[in-house]
Amino acid sequence: AAIKMCFFHCPFIPSRQEKSINRENHSSMSEFLLLGLPIRPEHQSMFFALFLGMYLTTVLGNLLILLLIRLDPHLHSPMYFFLSHLALTDVSFSSVIISKMLVNMQTQDQSIPYPGCVTQMYFFLFFTNLDDFLLTSMAYDRYVAVCHPLHYTTIMGQGLCTLLVTASWILSCASALCHTLLLTRLSFCADLSIPHFFCDLGALLKLSCSDTSLNELAIFTAGVAVIVLPLVCILISYGRIGATILKVPSTKGICKALSTCGSHLSVVSLYYGTIIGLYIFPSSSTSRDKITVVSVMYTVVTLLLTPFIHNLRNRDMKEALERL
Repeated sequence: AAIKMCFFHCPFIPSRQEKSINRENHSSMSEFLLLGLPIRPEHQSMFFALFLGMYLTTVLGNLLILLLIRLDPHLHSPMYFFLSHLALTDVSFSSVIISKMLVNMQTQDQSIPYPGCVTQMYFFLFFTNLDDFLLTSMAYDRYVAVCHPLHYTTIMGQGLCTLLVTASWILSCASALCHTLLLTRLSFCADLSIPHFFCDLGALLKLSCSDTSLNELAIFTAGVAVIVLPLVCILISYGRIGATILKVPSTKGICKALSTCGSHLSVVSLYYGTIIGLYIFPSSSTSRDKITVVSVMYTVVTLLLTPFIHNLRNRDMKEALERL
């Protein structure tokens, strides 16, 4: 994810001294060039069909989740309230990134207008941040359900759920808007080729001829606030859930607790695992290859698997699907 990738690889952003002194003001630019995925021309059709199928499956899977939650009264609970917003976010996220990639692959036109590139970057950051905050809210919901079951309905009332979701949307919007406004003040050099299949913030900063120190500071600050803190909250929640489960004397109680958290924990592991596995445990591939792989994993594969995890590992969702 862009803010994730920027947070981890922004030390590779060239300094002002390393950049060309030839500048071109962004107001005179008309478009960037997305170099896309490193796919051979003869394989373009095959990968286009593959990504199109994955995109349609992602959209239909999340729309099914939204439909089930909307129609089934048994799913009108805080957990599925958060899940409905997560599904809506994933549909929007995949549409912002994958649809443009598919258009470029089909038309062989790699250009993207400057306003379109900035807009795509904004929504990429916005939906990435929103995913983080919603997963954190869901972790807290699972913590209350397992550790304080008798007070669950009191604690997780409609007011708190609405507050958590509203705060998630506002904070995500503010963070993405901050990065976008800081980007628009930059000037860019003559080379406007982005070695990516979407407008990634880190890649755009590398093309700038201006001083990006303020942008880098914003990336670091947002990385701590949007990535590290939510992850710490999730780990604390599941640490307490684990401690509570170990105190349960019956196997049935343990299984019930695990079924309550299983699908969410799987999504969190997949979500953060794609980032940690590639940046904390680097491979022999080049930096660009790693960034491309983690981007495809997050923007395509993770979003594809999420609806299946919620539908196949969640007993309530499976029962709702049978009643539909």
